[in-house]
Amino acid sequence: MRFSDIQGCEEIKRKLIQTVLDQRVSHAQLFFGPEGSGKLALAIAYAQLINCTNRQPAEAGINRAFSINFDSCGICPSCIKYQKLIHPDLHFIFPVATTRRVQKKPQSKLFIEDWRKFLIGNNYQATLQGWYETIDIENKQGIINAEDCNEIISTLGYKSYESEYKVMIIWMAEKLYYSAAPKILKILEEPPEKTLFLLISDEPGLIIPTILSRTLLVKIPSDTEQTCESREEEKVHFESFRQWMLWCFAGQILELVKFAGEMAKSGREKEKSFLLYGLHIFGFCASYNAGLLTRVISEGKELEFIKKFSGFITLENVAEFSNLFNTAVYHIERNAHGPTLFLDLSLNMVRLFKPNFVPL
Repeated sequence: MRFSDIQGCEEIKRKLIQTVLDQRVSHAQLFFGPEGSGKLALAIAYAQLINCTNRQPAEAGINRAFSINFDSCGICPSCIKYQKLIHPDLHFIFPVATTRRVQKKPQSKLFIEDWRKFLIGNNYQATLQGWYETIDIENKQGIINAEDCNEIISTLGYKSYESEYKVMIIWMAEKLYYSAAPKILKILEEPPEKTLFLLISDEPGLIIPTILSRTLLVKIPSDTEQTCESREEEKVHFESFRQWMLWCFAGQILELVKFAGEMAKSGREKEKSFLLYGLHIFGFCASYNAGLLTRVISEGKELEFIKKFSGFITLENVAEFSNLFNTAVYHIERNAHGPTLFLDLSLNMVRLFKPNFVPL
């Protein structure tokens, strides 16, 4: 993966390239941004550039004001291995769980072939749900566990095989299990010489503070085209969300009990995705009520629903609705019981819609 293979993010690419030209590569960096922003592809391209053996030095006629044109060669042995994700000094850690194939002590290295096929097959646009479906963890929630933290320490304890830098990419760093995180604090703060940590995150606010404080933050903005693609994926939730809101508004308790049970069967990541979709809808309602229709990225039936729903999700109460959903996402992350969580959330929604409602 070369920087020239990645669309957009020109300013981010320029800054990353400049750190290589200036030999100011920070040993621990966190690339964060919304899903679809290309942060993992940028991290791999950055690591490939750092270890490319055929890149031109800055003093050889490179105009530093246009350092965006500086890139890895793509043809040296190091680049070829990076492009196949098989370089011996490139290491990946990512969320895993037990599967039918790996029935105990799951580790990233046991899924590395699946990971390579998944990344290359999706042009490095990795999504958590897509990864979970690839390895078929069913309704389990993937984490970065203690075994992988031990693997990080062990792997980086050896000298590099052939490149200047050993690179450890930790994808979805917010999935680092809280009891395992302390294991890597020391090596993250004081790594062996020529070691580069690149952490990737959709939601940096969920990363353990002691990990977050040890990294240089690199914010990756969303690209308009990628955001539109992400919105298309989210629209699969529309019908279920609309029906749920109708039941909440009408106070149909029996239907809400059934809904809670059905939602819990979908798995934690889909539960989170559904609630995050709801938060988008609340945000669009607030924008519509504020007269900012250009911020509402919707069309057709979804847009019509937002126009009607905005009569109930107002600028005065949108914070209450959003807090309910954010709290639910927080508890899903901590393995809350799905049916109980969604029923409690539904009943709270009923109370917000109709404060004086008393179920018969």
